[in-house]
Amino acid sequence: MELVEVREGLARILVPKAERIYDAPVFYNPVMALNRDISVLAVGVLKPGTVLDALSATGIRGIRYALETPAKEVWLNDISEEAFNLILKNVRLNIGIDGERIGEKRVSFEGEKRIVANHDDANRLMAEKFRYFDFLDLDPFGSPLEFLDTALRSVRRRGVLALTATDTGVLCGAYRNACRRKYLAEPIRGELCHEAGLRILIGTVVRYAAKYDLGVEVLLAYYRDHYFRAFLRLKSGARKADESLSNLGYLWQDESGKFTYEQAFLPEKPKAYGPLWLGPLKEQGFVDDMLRRANEYPIAHKKTLPFLETISRELDVPFHYDTHALARKNNLQVGKLADIIETLRGKGYSATRTHFSPMALKTDAPFEEVLHALKSQNRKV
Repeated sequence: MELVEVREGLARILVPKAERIYDAPVFYNPVMALNRDISVLAVGVLKPGTVLDALSATGIRGIRYALETPAKEVWLNDISEEAFNLILKNVRLNIGIDGERIGEKRVSFEGEKRIVANHDDANRLMAEKFRYFDFLDLDPFGSPLEFLDTALRSVRRRGVLALTATDTGVLCGAYRNACRRKYLAEPIRGELCHEAGLRILIGTVVRYAAKYDLGVEVLLAYYRDHYFRAFLRLKSGARKADESLSNLGYLWQDESGKFTYEQAFLPEKPKAYGPLWLGPLKEQGFVDDMLRRANEYPIAHKKTLPFLETISRELDVPFHYDTHALARKNNLQVGKLADIIETLRGKGYSATRTHFSPMALKTDAPFEEVLHALKSQNRKV
């Protein structure tokens, strides 16, 4: 396996040389640098003692946690022997010391911080380390669901679970039957699919966690490129689990683009999408702390800071209006998004851009007011 060195954040990482990233024997995706930036910022704010990167591949994410955050103990795990050997090389490259084998498939690097490289199935490791990790990161290829039960039992009861889902086609309704099988939810197609898909993912975690009398607080959840990402703080107790379940509900949308939603355990009318999470997608103080940290520490992707700024300013209400889709469905021309937002604000409503789409807005205004604002821009054309 021919290796080349890349730099990301404070880390130097050896990665396999390949024409396409999917052809490499150990996976490394440079596009996900923004995902890793945000994760490093989150861990920097949370300051967990123990961290697990359950599906490490090259080790880039876990090594950045060790180098760029206050975490005291970082575990890096992969089931692939090639990945495990590469993790060992990359840890040595970045901390400059050799590790000590503490098991047949486990090497510990004892320096300023403890870094443990582990070669095993992620579910087996998480089952072994019951309630051990303050912060547990699941970043699989596809759905995280096959790891979710053991992850919820491996993270401490007031710890944080971070998870990525790259099966956007499933969560966004392109493969409806797969979404029903995996997430036990009905997905929606069209302009709301990305936000609804993210909310289906969170809603599924809430239902899984409730089995263990755990509630869920969303610190930050977002959609980007080809994946969903969520940072979820667990809350201990049956009452907290019940409170989280009360934030589940259903979505409806008609042919005009008007949507409605309702918090309920079961839908009260047909053609509902869900169940899905209808609670907040961010904790504002947490996001603002991440933004401050982003201005103080090196970040790898030039779009990380603007992306976080958009999320920080975004109105945190369920669902959004895509102006292009709304215009198409109501036989209107598309006005400038900034002008539509300004019109709604002039009427006393809150309205902002959203990270879900550059053509969309979030607002607390009723559908009729949004449509009126779009029509008023048509009259100015």
